[in-house]
Amino acid sequence: MYKVGQIIHFENQAAAIIEVQQYSLLIANVSEQELDLTTIREIERKSIQNQGAVTTYTISLYELEKAKRQRIFSQVKEFYTLFHQQKPFEAGQTKIPYSGKIYDEKEMVALTDASLDFWLTTGRFSMKFEKEFARYLGVKYALLTNSGSSANLLAVSALTSPKLGNRRLLAGDEVITVAAGFPTTVAPIIQNSLVPVFVDVELGTYNIDVSQLEEAISDRTKAIIIAHTMGNPFNLEAVMQFAEKHQLWVIEDNCDALGARYGGRLTGTIGHIGTSSFYPPHHITMGEGGAVYTNDPKLKMIIESFRDWGRDCWCPSGCDDTCHKRFGWQLGDLPKGYDHKYTYSHLGYNLKVTDMQAAIGLEQLKKLPEFVERRNRHFSLLHTKLKELENNLILPLATSNSEPSWFGFILTIRDGNKLSRQKMTQFLEEHHIQTRMLFAGNITKQPAFQGLHYRVVGDLKNTDKIMHDTFLVGVYPGLDDEKIEYMATKIIEAVKYSSQ
Repeated sequence: MYKVGQIIHFENQAAAIIEVQQYSLLIANVSEQELDLTTIREIERKSIQNQGAVTTYTISLYELEKAKRQRIFSQVKEFYTLFHQQKPFEAGQTKIPYSGKIYDEKEMVALTDASLDFWLTTGRFSMKFEKEFARYLGVKYALLTNSGSSANLLAVSALTSPKLGNRRLLAGDEVITVAAGFPTTVAPIIQNSLVPVFVDVELGTYNIDVSQLEEAISDRTKAIIIAHTMGNPFNLEAVMQFAEKHQLWVIEDNCDALGARYGGRLTGTIGHIGTSSFYPPHHITMGEGGAVYTNDPKLKMIIESFRDWGRDCWCPSGCDDTCHKRFGWQLGDLPKGYDHKYTYSHLGYNLKVTDMQAAIGLEQLKKLPEFVERRNRHFSLLHTKLKELENNLILPLATSNSEPSWFGFILTIRDGNKLSRQKMTQFLEEHHIQTRMLFAGNITKQPAFQGLHYRVVGDLKNTDKIMHDTFLVGVYPGLDDEKIEYMATKIIEAVKYSSQ
């Protein structure tokens, strides 16, 4: 086995090249991207040199590390092939989840690569993901965090910053949202001592009923936070016009809609702040993970501060004095020259991700367009096959002027039917088709919301309908035509079973 610094002699250059390639050590013409394994270690200059009839090659620490990694990666790929590939589908035996992680050997190799660095917090993979994700979205800034729920918390918390002046949200200010959604779209409102104002949704799109917006406004209304339900964009044109009229902040909870478009623009990029989730069922995953994104440089710095302990300093982990005046600040009542790295302008959190997660996310991001296409294809197939049930069930409807990135297939029992959601979902679960409610149903009915201060617009009639009669099944990329056919057949049978 070759050692670092060892000089190897070969009879000719061809023999040298063959040997070097065998050990994955040939790095002539190496690109800058390949040289970023570490920014800490000094990398020797590599060369294959002709010395008359003899060729020499000096092995560097970098080359040895690269060779070792490549050997490990080969074993990881083999491990994936042997133990991680999806098993063949058996109708009635194989469970069909509503969603799940889709990956191959590339994610496992990336995870291994980051693990070998042993840089256990945010690092090179995290910074690269933020840049690539912002580029995909077409926004200036994207910040990684540890979940979509944390992304929503950071987005709402950022709007309470004193740095926003008279546009800052204060305790008791109101935030418009919907009651038919996920708890952590709403929870950050209450956690920041703000008041949620709940409006109803439309059946079919399951998005905000924009006709109720004017009724929801008061002199304390300062912001709107709404999710694009199940990958179906809400009416952004109406919401943004309303927000501009009343000078309101808009947060797009884009956790279930990555890749969706409204008016040709990606959702999450039209409001002031967008959020995403990278939990395994979502459009891409890094295990746990999320992101907050914006085009506003001030909001970017505030969000970053709240994410990173509330500190005023913006240096990345492991870096110091990027402002070149670390000891030249005077903020608050601190003495002049107090270390800027330990100066705090917000009551923040520690909500960063690890580099191992970000490494997985980078590979997933490359697959996102394919994932979106497959989700939408599965949705269309299922919609076509269930057309015959339209007298019994409300089938999902895309919002006008939108291109959804479907997260699930929502079904609601029509009024006047004898169908039972409980019977239908029980039948499907018994036939190994996983079902889910539309999240919290009417969130005001949840135990956690008893006794909390909030305001309701109207009677939330459709939200209550969803709570009683709505469920969903999956359309995620792990499905195929055979599974969709099986699902459609069993949903039709479930309707017949439930009507008995």
